Amino acid sequence: MLAPAAEALGVRFAVLAETADSPAAQVIHDVVVGDYTDFATLKAFAETVDVLTFDHEHVPPEHLEALVAAGHAVRPGPQALIFAQDKILMRRRMDELGLPNPRWAEITSTADAEAFAAEVGYPFIAKTPRGGYDGKGVRVITDSAEVADWLSDVPVLLAEEKVDFTRELAVMVGRSPMGQTAVWPVVETWQQDGVCKEAIAPAPGLPEEKARAITEAVLTVAGALDVTGVMAMEMFETPEGFLINEFAMRPHNTGHWTQDGSVTSQFEQHLRAVLDLPLGSPEAREDVSVMVNILGAEHEDLYRPYLHVMAHDPAVKVHLYGKGVRPGRKVGHVNAYGSDRELVLARARHAADFIAGVDPNPHPEMPAPAGVPATAPARSGAADPDERA
Repeated sequence: MLAPAAEALGVRFAVLAETADSPAAQVIHDVVVGDYTDFATLKAFAETVDVLTFDHEHVPPEHLEALVAAGHAVRPGPQALIFAQDKILMRRRMDELGLPNPRWAEITSTADAEAFAAEVGYPFIAKTPRGGYDGKGVRVITDSAEVADWLSDVPVLLAEEKVDFTRELAVMVGRSPMGQTAVWPVVETWQQDGVCKEAIAPAPGLPEEKARAITEAVLTVAGALDVTGVMAMEMFETPEGFLINEFAMRPHNTGHWTQDGSVTSQFEQHLRAVLDLPLGSPEAREDVSVMVNILGAEHEDLYRPYLHVMAHDPAVKVHLYGKGVRPGRKVGHVNAYGSDRELVLARARHAADFIAGVDPNPHPEMPAPAGVPATAPARSGAADPDERA
């Protein structure tokens, strides 16, 4: 999804892909297939480009440090990226900055777990400091024996209090090497089985003072960590305020709505930032924008229902990733925008779930958004593109 933004900016874009059929390799001309954990492969690739950036946090930090030492432009730099790679280091740094953390502890033994439970009570949350995502590497701990079992495989864990939150929020910021910043509206997110399912921008009913505090916090983090590129900050909202959950220093699922719902998408902004170009406006195009993920189910054919969705609601934007379908796997997302939040959300949910094959009401008759001609709904059960309206 960075590739179209690069093309629009007139930037040559290359990718180091793990496999020849990876999503990026399917749409980008300049592809090198190789192992990003192998330093020689990584260095050889870095020598073909002016700036190196990432779509995940799993590149070994020692490799990135060696590339910087060799004179390569790595953005974000390893000194910033480490706080997205290592959750314990992130918690320590947030405490140093005086930003709102949940109560936490570093756990290396059952005694540590029992001491933390004495402070916050059971259940609490345990996480692997590195490598976890989409709910992986996270467990709810109800007894210290569960920690002992996990510590036999992992030498250290991050323990966090189980936050009694009202909802989850996220915010995206872009920052360039010259220090220019741009922040998108705070969004509300909803997780399904540990995977982000929906994002609503702006977060409904968020008080202005709380939105301002969140914006100030993400700007503080971006500046203090010397972030280059875009960064997502995920949070728990509580009656007292908010608590930081984690960071991603790259384009992120909670910012996918910006592809179609803001003046400058997170993908274009990331490229502008890492290339030290002037940043674009993060202003929303409409009153409400939503993103709903398409999560794999039992239905493997995404293309035919995708055609139906295009015909049924031509104003929604469907983005498929070219991934094989597995239950719960993110295989695409749907963006929609407008002035009526409930209608916009209903349209995006229908489209995403219909493509996945889990929509119990596949053909709701919903009014077309303003300015878009209404289309007749497809006949019940008509997933075949030849039978669509």
